[in-house]
Amino acid sequence: MNPELVYFLKMNAGIVLLYAFYRLFFYRDTFFRWRRIALLSFIVLSLVYPLMNLQEWVKEQEPMVAMADIYASVILPELTIDTSQTVDWKIVILHSLTFFYWSGVALFFLRFLVQLFSILRLRIQCRAEEVQGTRIYRLKQKAGPFSFFQWIFVHPSSHTGKELEEILTHELTHVRQHHSVDVVFSELMCIACWFNPFAWLMKREVRSNLEYMADHRVLETGHDYRTYQFHLLGLAHQKAAANLSNSFNVLPLKNRIKMMNKKRTKEIGRAKYLMFLPLAILLIVISNIETVARTTKNIAKEMIQTMTPAPLIQTPPQDKKKAVAKKVVKADDSPLFEVVEQMPEFPGGIPAMMEFITTTLRYPATAHANGTQGRVIIQFVVEKDGTVNEAKAIKKVSSELDTEAIRIVSSMPKWTPAKQKGQAVRVKYTIPISFRLSGPTPAKVKENALEEVTVVPYNSVHNTNAAPEEPIFQVVEQMPQFPGGINELMSFFGKNIKYPVDAQKNGKEGRVIASMVIDKQGNVTQAKILKGIYPSLDAEALRLIYSMPKWEPGKQRGVNVNVKYTIPISFKLNKPVYTPTKVN
Repeated sequence: MNPELVYFLKMNAGIVLLYAFYRLFFYRDTFFRWRRIALLSFIVLSLVYPLMNLQEWVKEQEPMVAMADIYASVILPELTIDTSQTVDWKIVILHSLTFFYWSGVALFFLRFLVQLFSILRLRIQCRAEEVQGTRIYRLKQKAGPFSFFQWIFVHPSSHTGKELEEILTHELTHVRQHHSVDVVFSELMCIACWFNPFAWLMKREVRSNLEYMADHRVLETGHDYRTYQFHLLGLAHQKAAANLSNSFNVLPLKNRIKMMNKKRTKEIGRAKYLMFLPLAILLIVISNIETVARTTKNIAKEMIQTMTPAPLIQTPPQDKKKAVAKKVVKADDSPLFEVVEQMPEFPGGIPAMMEFITTTLRYPATAHANGTQGRVIIQFVVEKDGTVNEAKAIKKVSSELDTEAIRIVSSMPKWTPAKQKGQAVRVKYTIPISFRLSGPTPAKVKENALEEVTVVPYNSVHNTNAAPEEPIFQVVEQMPQFPGGINELMSFFGKNIKYPVDAQKNGKEGRVIASMVIDKQGNVTQAKILKGIYPSLDAEALRLIYSMPKWEPGKQRGVNVNVKYTIPISFKLNKPVYTPTKVN
């Protein structure tokens, strides 16, 4: 799900919960200043708490787990196959709702600007004068008094001297306590959440509480509460000159009169406002529950290949022991990603990393003497500063091979760090390192006479089934290319693929992972299924691969070579046809 949409939904859910909390605990007390703080805190909390963990929501997309995106250059974009050419109504509905929402935002924001402009126009048109020692702006027509920030608007001839005194006391309370800030803030919240009725209820509570505060101040100054209430009732029929303001006769008057007559809440009641803290903590904790990412470890396991090593001389044992010592980098508490917008990169890219591993890794003497070989899968973290940290073997072969694989990964130089939304982030990688002995295993080997393992990430290996004189590469200087490029390949698949009828009837869907070899002439050969899901779907994937036209062959040092590719093809029922999503 889109992170911004998740944030927006959580924000509105927070408004609902916080408003319910307010009505349950604070609605009937008379601690008006505390209520003001609580209401503003609720609005701020609803805006802020989803941001505490916004980055983690990106992980809801399906990743290739730790199958490091360094392999992306040799994996074609994933193809999603559908059963029909129908329109995806989910996308249509989502776009319609998005348009409807932004139309509402635009409409209510225009309304806000009109109200603001009407106040500014009154400020320009009305003449300033001083009444009972207070600077006011005289309204030209009979209308209800109101204030907006430092401006007080009154029609003096419509009120007696006693009434003016009450009005000015009321409006000066709004001015001195900056109540217009609350009004504008709550109005903007309603514009952003105009479809949420609880946002409007929250705004109403904010404005009503401001009037309770001003009324309470009038009564504190010694005015008779019965006379004041009758004065309010007398102004109920007057239309307010502006809506985006603190109006003296704001409705509903019934609630204001009931609050003025209400017995003051006992001081011990203030303690309940402390409940806001555990509520805020609870919301943040709920928001930080990490979504469990879907795993594809089996896919990674089946797609790892090996390569036959070439001879190399080992450094002395004491140097190796020194090299094994790993520099421990203290990790922070930042979120750990597996797939991000900009993946980390080894200095110089994939070829440089291959060369680094090839020239640095050494076959342990004990493992060589015992004929131990196999694939070690190393998982590590590329930190925000590019350092490699937390290297560990998640698939082990032997202690010697595991230690050597960890040593080589730990000795890597700093990477170019990954970025998500422009910020450096921590990313988890997995690299398979295959140790394979070439030729017969010697019964005994000298301490410093070892073989180098040609280790390359994932697909950058030779096919062991190919003849020695015809190696099959998977990372070369110039990769093979489908005629017309990737877009034409997508189009070819879209026009030629057929969803098997039996698979449709049985509701079979999922990802088929197939490999193929583009030979020196550009022919598609040696296609096979690495991960199948259903016989007819597997067969359809192979049929489509073999029906492809000739490719432009890959080249290494200017010479055409055989190159192996891996293609993931997702078959999904009732989904958009051929929607490409890059597998990283």
